[in-house]
Amino acid sequence: MTNRPDIAQCQDAASFRQWYYLKQELVTYARSKGIKTTGGKFEIADRIAYFLDHGKAPLEVKQANRVTSKFDWHSEVLTPNTVITDSYKNTQNMRRFMQAAIPGFKFSIPFMDWMKDNAGLTLANAVDAAKQIEADKKAGKKQPNQPHNQYNAYTRAYFAHVPDGTQKELRRLWALRRQQPGPYVFAPKDLDLLKEK
Repeated sequence: MTNRPDIAQCQDAASFRQWYYLKQELVTYARSKGIKTTGGKFEIADRIAYFLDHGKAPLEVKQANRVTSKFDWHSEVLTPNTVITDSYKNTQNMRRFMQAAIPGFKFSIPFMDWMKDNAGLTLANAVDAAKQIEADKKAGKKQPNQPHNQYNAYTRAYFAHVPDGTQKELRRLWALRRQQPGPYVFAPKDLDLLKEK
């Protein structure tokens, strides 16, 4: 099968998982089957995959991890000794703090993941981590691709291969590519899709 099927045409989780679906498509299908639609795209996809293999929605386990901190990342004074809380958010306040410590600092996915995973450490630790992430990047060390960032990873790989490419061409290519089975990793042969249409 080369044309992407509707989710309803997928016979099992394996056939479903080889295709790329937008979150809204997942939500619409899940709703039609009485499957919970809250949470991120990949959570909903996991529930649909379970449904396709078992014929029923998965039992939902209540999340035990509730945010307990009332620390306001928008307005509190941030210092190197500030402890990273479970309520951490990427705010302008945090951006100003990091840029004062590291001129030219920009939020990145590896840094945001580090912050999310390191509640209890301090902002001094965060500054060190940001410097290490930047050093690794300059040294050419690849960051692991996160499955929820398929489009971003595809975009980076596309522009690395086609430096004079355009966002318009990339968006068209991505729309064509996601009509094909995965995995959704850029390959030079993907450019042939632009010639076919």
